[in-house]
Amino acid sequence: MFSYEVKGIRVRYADTDQMGYVYYGNYARYYEIGRVEALRSLGFHYKKMEDTGVMMPVYENHSKYIKPARYDDELTIRVQIAELPGVRVTFHYEIRNQTGTLLNTGSTVLVFQRMDTGKLCFAPETLMEKLRLFFT
Repeated sequence: MFSYEVKGIRVRYADTDQMGYVYYGNYARYYEIGRVEALRSLGFHYKKMEDTGVMMPVYENHSKYIKPARYDDELTIRVQIAELPGVRVTFHYEIRNQTGTLLNTGSTVLVFQRMDTGKLCFAPETLMEKLRLFFT
């Protein structure tokens, strides 16, 4: 299993709603920050993949809100990939605040899609090479 933590994500005032809680829609953005940085930690970059004609649209997004994140909290996003990708990849997330309190769990399923045809394709071999190291 591949696991990575992104630390130091500061909750901005603009991220909160009238109650002072992080607006629920912003968790999808936190998930994106987490997965992009997790893949970057492997030396894999979305932009380079897109330059080869493959994109990764979100197919599913699930969230469970346990406790609210608040303005000026410092968040840690743990990202895990529990299974090697095929034409889709599932990311699992845990978001905690600076005291380690679990605030949110979630998952996203993304698919690999050819930009020219719109057809699904398998994960790029460059990504598979990097991830296989965690599944042996």
